[in-house]
Amino acid sequence: MRPATALTGEQLVLRFGKTAVVHGVSLSLRPGRVTALVGPNGSGKSTVLRSLARLHRVDGGRVTIGGRDTGDERPVSLLSARRFAREVTLFAQSRPAPQGLTVREVVAFGRHPYRRGFAGLSTEDHRAIDHAMGATGVQGMADRAVGEMSGGEVQRVWLAACLAQDTGVVLLDEPTNHLDLRYQIETLDLVRDLADDHGVAVGIVLHDLDHAARVADTLLLMAAGHVHAAGDPLDVLTEENIGAVYDLRVEVTVDPRTGRLRIDPVGRHPAPSASSPRKALP
Repeated sequence: MRPATALTGEQLVLRFGKTAVVHGVSLSLRPGRVTALVGPNGSGKSTVLRSLARLHRVDGGRVTIGGRDTGDERPVSLLSARRFAREVTLFAQSRPAPQGLTVREVVAFGRHPYRRGFAGLSTEDHRAIDHAMGATGVQGMADRAVGEMSGGEVQRVWLAACLAQDTGVVLLDEPTNHLDLRYQIETLDLVRDLADDHGVAVGIVLHDLDHAARVADTLLLMAAGHVHAAGDPLDVLTEENIGAVYDLRVEVTVDPRTGRLRIDPVGRHPAPSASSPRKALP
């Protein structure tokens, strides 16, 4: 991985047309830490992430890269597209399944910011590609056609392409969608590896609150374009905060063995227990 850096959004105001959808949101992605954004549909979390990636116009506030403590903080708008792509990568929600390309060829897209003209792949490019495929579990699929793969497999291929980009900041928009249980957990473990082992600054949008509690150092709970609460997941994911944002009663407990949060939504129908299973159909 390249040297880690910080990415900061200050008092962001973001619009769709004339309608403001994000109102004065601030966050800082720091090297070696995972910052998760959670909240209901339409709360603005993915829009904030896209603004950090320069894919959504910033109508108020600013996005900077670097750090005040190192004296190299600068607006991302001053970076060329190629330079920015060497600093920040985004894993977006929707990505196509390219027809006629193999897994290795798609993962190689991540090396585009480092290539000049029609030059071939360098030794460093091949190293980054192999590392990314191994980390995401697609190494054995390297020669398979991506157009013939399942949605979950394509998801992992695009994640590998993002890792091959080898940046100090990684932005992930719902990376566990469409993945089965095994690869959901492996993706969350990979996110922690990026922060813990490589010092990468990670920003991630998640719908699953348990996943967010599992992976995040800092958590932003958003509602209607505002930050409802921010800080340590244990302080943010309370019954009161979750109930207020989702308009749903939940029970929040801490597993005494692992120390992890457990969040149980309370619906109109109680879940079956071992002592009182649901009645079988006649």
